Amino acid sequence: MITLCGFAVSNYYNKVKMVLLEKGIPFTEEYVATGMKDETSLAASPLGKVPFIRTPQGALCESEVIVEYLEQAYPSPALVPADAWGAAKVRELTTFIELHLELVVRELYPQAFFGGTVSESNQARIRKLLEKNIAAFKRLAKFSPYVAGDTFTSADCAAFVSLPLVSMATKTMYGVDLLAEGGIDWKPYIKLVGERPSAQKVAADRKVAQDAQIAAIKAKAAAQKPAG
Repeated sequence: MITLCGFAVSNYYNKVKMVLLEKGIPFTEEYVATGMKDETSLAASPLGKVPFIRTPQGALCESEVIVEYLEQAYPSPALVPADAWGAAKVRELTTFIELHLELVVRELYPQAFFGGTVSESNQARIRKLLEKNIAAFKRLAKFSPYVAGDTFTSADCAAFVSLPLVSMATKTMYGVDLLAEGGIDWKPYIKLVGERPSAQKVAADRKVAQDAQIAAIKAKAAAQKPAG
């Protein structure tokens, strides 16, 4: 039995979870926070990142490595084309989504989502890079109706959990959705993928986790508030 370790607010955790659900692979979930320092978790994920999985063969970290392992170990139903070119194009799209879009916009998260601050110079730098990368992504993405073409693939698992974050963070920080401004009509696509049972399960569990996180933050703030 596979154990998926991490937390349901993480988009990379949810990408792996969606693949597991799409493939019908039995698995359990174990809450592990990022930045863990216990030796058991670090032995499985040496950088203290999530997600990682525990398997009868051992532990495995890095979300895309996990996805590739799952595709080889559980080939049916396939989430990557059988031909080498088609498989490479799916990996190319996933790389663009995660490395050139989500990882770039992640620098905005401290201010966009967590009440921190991102300097104006960094905001300008990030926007310029995002606009360039979104234009490049538009050249690759098909959305016909799925991101790689007419078949649902693992790239859609990455897109479903990450593209909304790009939109929300840029709209919060710049007052405009840079994906939409860049000509990517992502909302109908997310709605389509969101009709899949795997996406509905991921979204529902994420909401529960987010609500619990918000409640915990409010409770902590209330406890720290001076009496009277």
